[in-house]
Amino acid sequence: MLHSNASINISHPAPGDWFVAAHLPPSSHKIEVKPDMLVVRVVEVSILDPDVPLPQTLLSHPSYLKVFVPEYTQELRLELQGCASNGSLGCPVRLTVGSATLPGNFQKVLTCSSPTQACHLLLPSPPWDRWLQVTAKSLAGPRVSVAFSAVAALTACRPWSVNFQHLLQSTPNQSSNASTVLLPPTPSYQDLDRTGRVGGGSFCLRSFPVLREDVDVVSVRFQPLDRVSVVVQSDMPSVMRLNLNTGMDSGGSLTISMRVNKTAIANTSVVACVTAASPLLSFNASLSCTTAFFQGHPLSLSASSPTANLIIPYPETDNWYLSLQLMCPERPEECEQASVLVETTLNLVPCLNDCGPYGQCLLLRRHGYLYAGCSCKAGWRGWSCTDNSTAQSAAQQKAAALLLTLSNLVFLAPIAISVHRSLLVEASVYAYTMFFSTFYHACDQPGEAVLCILNYDTLQYCDFLGSGVSIWVTVLCMARLKAALKYVLFLLGTLVFAMSLQLDRRAAWNTMGPCLFAIVVMVTMWVYRCGRRRHCYPPSWQRWVFYLLPGISMAAVAITIYTSMMTSDNYYYTHSIWHMLLAGSAAFLLPPREQHTKPWACSQKLTCHYEICKNHRDELYTVT
Repeated sequence: MLHSNASINISHPAPGDWFVAAHLPPSSHKIEVKPDMLVVRVVEVSILDPDVPLPQTLLSHPSYLKVFVPEYTQELRLELQGCASNGSLGCPVRLTVGSATLPGNFQKVLTCSSPTQACHLLLPSPPWDRWLQVTAKSLAGPRVSVAFSAVAALTACRPWSVNFQHLLQSTPNQSSNASTVLLPPTPSYQDLDRTGRVGGGSFCLRSFPVLREDVDVVSVRFQPLDRVSVVVQSDMPSVMRLNLNTGMDSGGSLTISMRVNKTAIANTSVVACVTAASPLLSFNASLSCTTAFFQGHPLSLSASSPTANLIIPYPETDNWYLSLQLMCPERPEECEQASVLVETTLNLVPCLNDCGPYGQCLLLRRHGYLYAGCSCKAGWRGWSCTDNSTAQSAAQQKAAALLLTLSNLVFLAPIAISVHRSLLVEASVYAYTMFFSTFYHACDQPGEAVLCILNYDTLQYCDFLGSGVSIWVTVLCMARLKAALKYVLFLLGTLVFAMSLQLDRRAAWNTMGPCLFAIVVMVTMWVYRCGRRRHCYPPSWQRWVFYLLPGISMAAVAITIYTSMMTSDNYYYTHSIWHMLLAGSAAFLLPPREQHTKPWACSQKLTCHYEICKNHRDELYTVT
């Protein structure tokens, strides 16, 4: 939706986790829309047992039913029997089966109106192991009653499973043949009654057990129990279940790769379907990959195309199924005794190809949900940073790296001035800022121009800390406090910066708050000296015109660029200007040295190589 104010009404939403994402136009980089949600629950829901008619009477309000679909259900049939409207033979009822989903709604709607034809709905491959919602609504009018009986019939089949004990006892060299060893037939499922008992019937699928191996956060490896391949035949589909039902698996991308030997499928083909909630159990000539309420992802393997790949970003939390079957469209008799081994690679990864050389894979946590995404650089775009339509060239990347790193050399000016005026602590802070800012931006570059002397997070933290403390010490130095008080404030401010950056590194007030406090201290001291001396402070107009006003102007321009003009597109030159303005303003705003202080050094040297540094204001001597 592209509206400023919008609302969505979803009746009968599907169970599970729902996600709302609000995005502003591309020029902005913040999500500012906060959605609100109102939930109204249905209290009276009748349970529809299999093969047991449930009488219902409809007036003005709809009737809500639910039926439980167990595992290995092949088909669900819903039927309305004995339907009558105030004694007439018509059946004005609308039956809605399933829950609403977005962006595509796969609810099944059946309108019953004919008095002669049976009103029923057939659902192949309904979702397993869950309640299915059924809503019946009258179409006869507000005061006309409609009576009927709802009947649900479940048809299921038994799986033909791979022998677990044989596979577990096989050696690695024998595991390639283990996939052809199958369990003897077990009691099948045909018509499920109320008690869940089953009768006789045929097989519907060949089930291959899959091992789930959690490698890392949002990183899972699935592999068949024999660790090699899956046997695919034409009589029934071979099914693999991928358990993505832990609640922490929806934040990555499900990748499926299949490969088959070309000579094994010379005149045949292997069709596959990836679905959630239930597998596809009946492949037809149209190769439709659709279950009762899910549009699956079709795949195919042939002699001309022996490999197939599928990527599903942010798979929904559920059991996913990979169904494979051998097809012979030209000569069906050739498939009767044929079998093909298909090698599969099934993984859940946080980011595709680790976002490549022009991106960074980020793990994000919000409201208890963990999800991953690629942060692209140098103009690269796309799901895995592979779209180069707006990418920077190699020359542009090198130019950006040089601008962002070499612009920090302007800090040599305030370093030299601080040392000349015996402000050694301030000089140390500027040197710290210049060093870590240079190497942070050298490590922050994508592609070819990258140099990291430490890990990225450490360099970024040190760069942000140095920038904030540089502003802090510069403003407090302008206040001309007593040495003891000044150094105490230096230390306390540094500790506050370290704490606030650990809480939120990119919050504006983490830097602006301490800096505003320092400005208040400086203005207070200047006003105090103006009142005590009864003239403006600093007293020299040359100091105001040639130093303070240029320094304040550079600082104001730097803050304006940092807060309102810097974007991801112009970052490399606006941030370089920020470096130069910050260092230049510090060079102009540093106060002059005390009249009694000699430049560049302490007072005198002793023969034992100790130095005496004299503070004429406090008359204190310190041996260093």
